[in-house]
Amino acid sequence: MLRKICSVGNSQGVLIPKEILKKANLTTGDEIELSFEEKNKKIIIKSVKSYHEPIDPEFASQVKEFIQQYKPALKELAKK
Repeated sequence: MLRKICSVGNSQGVLIPKEILKKANLTTGDEIELSFEEKNKKIIIKSVKSYHEPIDPEFASQVKEFIQQYKPALKELAKK
C-alpha cells in the first residue's frame, strides 16, 4: 500500500488507513513506538498497549452486584 508523506504543522506525517489501525488494534490517541531499522531501511511502528488477561466472569459478576447494591452511595461519592 503506497502512502505519501504530508505536512502536519512543522513536521511531516503519514496517514494510516483505518483498516490497518483496526488490525493493529490502534485508535486515535494511542501511543506507539517508532523505530528505524538501518540494515533494511525500514520504519517500524509498534503498539505499546499492554496485554491484559481477560476478566474472570465470576469477579465481574461480583463487581456488578456490588455496584447495583451501593449505587446511591457511589453516585454521592462521585459528586465529591
